[in-house]
Amino acid sequence: MKLLAVTACPTGIAHTYMAAEALEAAAEEAGHEIVVETQGSAGSTPFTQQQLDAADAIILAADVEVRDKERFAHLPTVAAPVKKAIGGAPGLIEQAVTKATEQPKHTPAPATAPDGADMGVTTGFGAKLRGWLMTGVSYIIPFVAAGGLLIALSFALGGYQISDAPDIVSIGEDNVSSINFDPGSLTSWAALSFQIGTLAFGFLVPVLAGFIAYAIADRPALVPGFVGGMIAVDTQAGFLGGLVAGLLAGALIYGLKLWQPPRALAGIMPVLVLPLIGTAIVGTVMFLLLGQPLAAATTGLTNWLNSLSGTNAILLGALLGLMVAFDMGGPVNKAAYAFAVAGLSTGSETSLMIMAAVMAAGMTPPLALALATALRRSQFSQIEQENGRAAWLLGASFITEGAIPFAAADPLRVIPSIMAGSAVTGSLSMAFGSTLRAPHGGIFVVPLIGNPFPYLLAILAGTAVSAALVIGLKSARRTPAAKDAEPAASTPSATPVAG
Repeated sequence: MKLLAVTACPTGIAHTYMAAEALEAAAEEAGHEIVVETQGSAGSTPFTQQQLDAADAIILAADVEVRDKERFAHLPTVAAPVKKAIGGAPGLIEQAVTKATEQPKHTPAPATAPDGADMGVTTGFGAKLRGWLMTGVSYIIPFVAAGGLLIALSFALGGYQISDAPDIVSIGEDNVSSINFDPGSLTSWAALSFQIGTLAFGFLVPVLAGFIAYAIADRPALVPGFVGGMIAVDTQAGFLGGLVAGLLAGALIYGLKLWQPPRALAGIMPVLVLPLIGTAIVGTVMFLLLGQPLAAATTGLTNWLNSLSGTNAILLGALLGLMVAFDMGGPVNKAAYAFAVAGLSTGSETSLMIMAAVMAAGMTPPLALALATALRRSQFSQIEQENGRAAWLLGASFITEGAIPFAAADPLRVIPSIMAGSAVTGSLSMAFGSTLRAPHGGIFVVPLIGNPFPYLLAILAGTAVSAALVIGLKSARRTPAAKDAEPAASTPSATPVAG
């Protein structure tokens, strides 16, 4: 059969392409043709019309809303989380073939299940809400990375006092702008970097709100979503306000789209009527009704974070570590990461400690598995040993996805082990009071970390715990992993595990 697939994850980096490789390998092994559209951070190449016409079924392996799903309305559809494609690609191929056999080719799917509710996956409100939120998070990550690293660079060049530097461009009393920049001054370059990074960070809440709304109701919801997000910034409602504004804008536009307008209005609905009405209503509600209560809630959350100390802070670090390691870059991981990034905008000491704990906990799983493969090679297949060598750099770079191939091959032993190690790292980082102003960078931003040596000790401790647990659990098996796994290298599920 001729199959299509779309893969997409919140960051659009590791999971997206690993799932694509898994599906391609599984389809080839089963004797079918497949074309995969990876809706990742590098963009995507859409299916051609010829491919859409010739296809027998499609697999949607995504943790975010798939773009332009209306293209596939005529195809039998199998929907699943992206991790299911990584670890269970042969099963998804089999489901797609079964669907194509049961449903006549090019027959529209039942209108009662447009999102694949009959595909054997959960598509209730909770799953859809997660997808909407993850779509918003996926679009803010580049802003976080660019803005955060520029701010961190400015601190490295000019110290933390660089935040008090004069504006690079200032407007005088006569409304004439002037540039305050000396190319020969390191302080000027630091101030420039800080102000560019700060502006990039200023987009976080509007982009979050805009693309949550986009995930719910497509392009007409972008304008009310962005405007609602800007109002959340203006009213000090923060990330919480952005979440509410995005959901409000998306729900409103989705409801308005259900109305069948007169033919004369149909052409201008998506570009004029819907954005106009949506922006007016969302703006009014955010300014007059929700802005101040959400700002009070945000202030309360910030004060609570600032009050954390001692045991409470350590427990929070352990919880964040567990979340980061649980799905290694998936929705739970991204929830912890988004929580940490949201705190950066407050600049409080506890928020900076949370960011440090999350990054340390995210570095631990790949480093632990790299260490385990180096210490006990006989417990790992040849493919896993190769992945272990790459995992050193991935872990050092804060790319938690480097642990996925190991978890996909042996989830019951690997996932609990890395969760335990990340919990240790997160709790120790909080206990040591280490802080981090950059939202990414791994080992390469250690000079920007407050209390760096205990921070590295926390990472080493968690890495050792996870590596010891993995080795111990694998050693308890009756047969060595290498003997069990070598034949699997030729199976459909082993090729994608290599990443």
